Amino acid sequence: MTDRTEIREAVRARYAAAATHAAADEHERAQAAELGCCSPEGSCGDVQQDEVFGSTLYAGEAVEGATDDAIAASLGCGVPTAVADLRPGEVVLDLGSGAGADVLISARRVAPDGRAIGLDMTPEMLDLARRNAAAAGVGNVEFLQGYLEDLPLPDASVDVVISNCVINLAADKPIVLREAARVLRPGGRFAVSDVLADPDLGEATRADMEQWTGCIAGALTRQQFEQALAAAGLTDVEITTTHRVHPQATSAIIRARKPSST
Repeated sequence: MTDRTEIREAVRARYAAAATHAAADEHERAQAAELGCCSPEGSCGDVQQDEVFGSTLYAGEAVEGATDDAIAASLGCGVPTAVADLRPGEVVLDLGSGAGADVLISARRVAPDGRAIGLDMTPEMLDLARRNAAAAGVGNVEFLQGYLEDLPLPDASVDVVISNCVINLAADKPIVLREAARVLRPGGRFAVSDVLADPDLGEATRADMEQWTGCIAGALTRQQFEQALAAAGLTDVEITTTHRVHPQATSAIIRARKPSST
């Protein structure tokens, strides 16, 4: 599947369903709506997806600022706030912010003078995130509706871009990375969790929309991600794999930097 509109609508519908369940405190059903890309039981061979995606990954991590509901509604493949080295006074942008857990954690870390911005294309997720922010009593947050390929922010307006297993869902990832680089200030940091495909990921899997919306089929390989980051003008690229999420894909922490002005 390569048509951007078709991919975007399939992803939006799947995550809207997940948000609806999460808003009703049906977190297991929310996760089931997003996962299950390999089988109805949500398993991929020896990989059990409810153990490699979602709230279980936050166990033992510092999550001050986020409510239990926001963490429970997480559908990501990592914890980008654990590696973003956030500092007071910074402006953080979360691409595909979902229920808002990473935005709320970020907001607490950059307070009192910094702020955290969440961007999502799904109205249901934005409503859920705003509800979670209100429950947390966190004021230095903002949630915007928009697309990763066309960020509604000015050039050089944020210090850090984070994301949790969302970039792989985009139909045109090089454009997403160029947009991330555009909104970063000189010296700004890119720190995301995402899915990397093995080089031998089969064409049948890549052609399957169900697996695309489940985070697997659209993933770049390590080499492709490195090349796309370099083409976007980002440097000091570091990619560290963390755990398998599929027999032919792994979760990874991906970091890079926008060069400082000379």
